[in-house]
Amino acid sequence: MLLADLPDGTEEVIGDRGYDSNLIRRALVERNITACIPPKKNRKSKPSYNWHLYQQRHLIENMFARLKDWRRVATRYDRCAHTFMSAIKIAASFIFYLKE
Repeated sequence: MLLADLPDGTEEVIGDRGYDSNLIRRALVERNITACIPPKKNRKSKPSYNWHLYQQRHLIENMFARLKDWRRVATRYDRCAHTFMSAIKIAASFIFYLKE
């Protein structure tokens, strides 16, 4: 499971409706991690979630969408990890500087 590799200090996990399953929620509760996952529309018992915290996920999605506008980052032209990370930092700096 992807969530098994979370660091020990993780307090909250924000996920989309694809992560809404009893197995995932149970695994997070066993590790004392708060799940901020909206329930699927067809779920009969709908657990509550922090809507305002979930809206923060939208900001992260927008950041990745803007980074993918940079062709070098989207297609990963760089072979070395440090060069790729430098390209991400340059792109993020321009995005921040040219923010609308």
